[in-house]
Amino acid sequence: MSETPEQFGFTDADLATHPTVYAEGSLAGQVVLVSGGAGGIGRATAWLFARMGAHAVISGRSEGKVADVVKAITAKGLKASGHTVDVREPEGVAAFFDTVWAEHGRLDILVNSAGGQFPQAAIDFSVKGWNAVINTNLNGTWFMMQAAARKWRDAGRPGSIVNVVVVTTHGLYGVAHTIAARSGVIGLSKSVAVEWAPLGIRVNCVAPGAIETDGWKVYTPEARAAYPRSNPMMRAGDAWDIAEACVYLGGPTGKFVTGELLTVDGGGQLWGETWTTGKPDYFKT
Repeated sequence: MSETPEQFGFTDADLATHPTVYAEGSLAGQVVLVSGGAGGIGRATAWLFARMGAHAVISGRSEGKVADVVKAITAKGLKASGHTVDVREPEGVAAFFDTVWAEHGRLDILVNSAGGQFPQAAIDFSVKGWNAVINTNLNGTWFMMQAAARKWRDAGRPGSIVNVVVVTTHGLYGVAHTIAARSGVIGLSKSVAVEWAPLGIRVNCVAPGAIETDGWKVYTPEARAAYPRSNPMMRAGDAWDIAEACVYLGGPTGKFVTGELLTVDGGGQLWGETWTTGKPDYFKT
């Protein structure tokens, strides 16, 4: 990863060669959809699935960003395609899944990595700001989950869903709106994991802690400097940590796992705290 202050996380050149515990080509013939696959965790996840031989279908709201990652992946002789989708629009999501099915005739794994939030004290949230985060991180995730499940049910095929959330137990302050949304996704996932088990559909979540990605740009230098000290391992994780967790849960390695929340935070849920807006003097010793 770059150590310059202007660049956070991995480049495409990094993602094309970063070591992995998984055998390249081991998911040949499978189709994996990664929402929010144009940046950060989603981009790393799309790269890893493509390197494992799957066709990575990448969706996002920015046509240019989606095209950029597809170009980078296919330039390495791997399989990828891209689509512009607003996960907040259920009709558009349903049409998108129709397109995926028409193009590939199948979908094996859905990774919901689309989302976004902005750091701000909760007492200052506007109605518009609150709704924007809830609509993307909770409603959008649900629309994608439901559309995928309906396709699998109607086709009589099994499927696997992995929802990328955040650590919601404690210690992530300044983004209460996303904590609310992601907590909803976790509860939702546990519920439908039971409901959809008769359909052969598994549903799991991955909860990242302090993970260095390009999204760090929105946080203050003070907040970023504290992230590596937010867990007992005293370092930040990276997007590849989350990508490999998504592969484990979504792929055959997780075939007997459903309704689970896999936390990847260096032990931060056990000890530590993260202040996205900087730690108030009141709490400093």
